[in-house]
Amino acid sequence: MVPAIRMLRAHWPEYLMEAAGLGTFMVSAGLVATLIEHPASPIRQTLPDPLARRALMGIAMGLTAIALVYSPWGRRSGAHLNPAMTLTWLRLGKVAPWDAAFYIAAQFVGGAAGAFLVSAMLGSAFTDPPISAIATTPGPAGPLAAFLAEAAMAFGLMFLVLTATGTQRVMRLTGLFVGALIALYITVEAPLSGMSLNPARTTSSALAGGLWAHLWIYYLAPPLGMLLAVEVYRPLRRDRPVACAKLDHSPHHRCIHCGYQPPVREVAHA
Repeated sequence: MVPAIRMLRAHWPEYLMEAAGLGTFMVSAGLVATLIEHPASPIRQTLPDPLARRALMGIAMGLTAIALVYSPWGRRSGAHLNPAMTLTWLRLGKVAPWDAAFYIAAQFVGGAAGAFLVSAMLGSAFTDPPISAIATTPGPAGPLAAFLAEAAMAFGLMFLVLTATGTQRVMRLTGLFVGALIALYITVEAPLSGMSLNPARTTSSALAGGLWAHLWIYYLAPPLGMLLAVEVYRPLRRDRPVACAKLDHSPHHRCIHCGYQPPVREVAHA
């Protein structure tokens, strides 16, 4: 059997979970952003300070990320939800090439489906300015600042994931750390680049809102930042090799990356 078909038949549930995971993230981001930032929103009128609104958005998206990591979907697929992260796990040899290809395809499809779902629900309130389908575009500092900010954030996120998953006593808290970092990034960095970290997330917004400017930033910077994190982590933490391509390696879910299978429960007979 062709390897791609064999992988698809064996691992299609994980691929669908990756698609559903990023789709859910996009729905949450679209609804929350419209609620907070639309000019007619009472929240925007109550909170005129942009920093306060970004902090509220950051908390909402950080909690969304945490929920996805620890959901049954996230625990099963590994909750990459990001082509840049999947490529990094591939670089580390923790994801098979065909799994990586299908994961990335699923992330793009799922993210786009989520963005179009919000568009169907909210219409122009979501797709028109100032929401613009939560497009990620460079801020007043320009494209170079946006590129450097995206690369730096991606480096920090991946280095955190590698350190946490490689440390036995805190590895189950990785999802909490990731959620907190996402909240911080949205609060502090969003004015520079829109805070993407994710090529599929940016593409999803571009498809729904029609803003394609500077897409190269969000395709290049996140993978470069995460891959650089690998090259820095490896020599610094030789005593703590990367275990698996999952943010939460639950003992109750199979792992297509390392081959783990949960123990079969024996049924007691009367």
